[in-house]
Amino acid sequence: MNWVKGFRCLCKITKAAEFGVTDCQGNALGKFRLPVSVEGNFLWSKQSAMAVSRQFGSSSRNENEVDPHLSRDFLVQLWISDKKMKNSRRKKKRMIKYGSHGGQSKLQYPRLFSGSSVTEDNILNEGKPSLKQPPPTQSVSGLLKPESPEEALVAPLLARSNLLITRDIEWANLVLGFEQENRYAIVDVCYPQSPAGFIREQSNVLARQLLRLRRPFVASITDATGNELFRVRRPFWWITSSIYAEIDGKEVGVVHRRWHLWRRVYDLYLGNKQFAVVENPGFWNWTFTLKDIDGQVLAEIDRDWRGFGFEIFTDAGQYVIRFGSSDPTSKTGLAEAIQELDVIRPLTLSERAVAVALAISLDNDYFSRHGGW
Repeated sequence: MNWVKGFRCLCKITKAAEFGVTDCQGNALGKFRLPVSVEGNFLWSKQSAMAVSRQFGSSSRNENEVDPHLSRDFLVQLWISDKKMKNSRRKKKRMIKYGSHGGQSKLQYPRLFSGSSVTEDNILNEGKPSLKQPPPTQSVSGLLKPESPEEALVAPLLARSNLLITRDIEWANLVLGFEQENRYAIVDVCYPQSPAGFIREQSNVLARQLLRLRRPFVASITDATGNELFRVRRPFWWITSSIYAEIDGKEVGVVHRRWHLWRRVYDLYLGNKQFAVVENPGFWNWTFTLKDIDGQVLAEIDRDWRGFGFEIFTDAGQYVIRFGSSDPTSKTGLAEAIQELDVIRPLTLSERAVAVALAISLDNDYFSRHGGW
């Protein structure tokens, strides 16, 4: 047994100096400390170490004899500490599975999202995983170089060629007709296993039930770690809707819907200057193309078909924002293998924030029709 081994190891310490301590092989361990290794490290206090060194320093009895000064309580404590160390090691092996990924150890936890993973450095003190922000797929040192602190704030999310925005299923709305706050996940198509950001609506519960699609709300756009990057604000509307993009409390752009009997027309502004227009023919056309004053393509928003069940019974829509790139050298990482939209010029980071606001407005204006009884 382990405590017997520890007892024999202690009994062999007979060649120590008066105030020195040695191990089982005769190596000096220290003057005032006595480490005893029985499948772990067990350290005594300064006083107990001196007492043991004095007891065994002048001892000349046989190695197999039992020291009468060695109490039974000490052996019990030694055995208990050894059992605790073994149990803790078994629990760690059972809870943590180590894998190899690029030379770095990776801890596998219950996935918050499909395929997501976290590294050992991101584990909190409570043992909860934190998601890791995927790297941008477009360089921010060239045409997308931030021109203001506001653009530098949104660059980790918007410096990408393509974004996939997916709305969560609202079960209370589906089963009971209770209108819930909208939730979206933003995914970079180059890194589909880890979300690049999230969108969360904040609105009054009574306003959601009474006003439905015309309700006012504020939606926070965050990165994968939960840091807020910018907001979109949508006030109450009666005939035509508007949605504002705000970065760090500063309004940077707005999207105004223009009334038409069947066409879906939107005007996009950066400050007081219009930079794009959307003229969708309506009906079953789900492609919304952003064009400049000359009719050249700047970006594109597609509403994807998710399946018959999703489209008929839920509001869980999915939107693809294609920003494209006119500079092939700006591609980084996995984006080099993806065919991008051909655009006349890349949108700035502030203009891309307005385009995300447009996608949220489209979802609320035309594709959220299943609320109520």
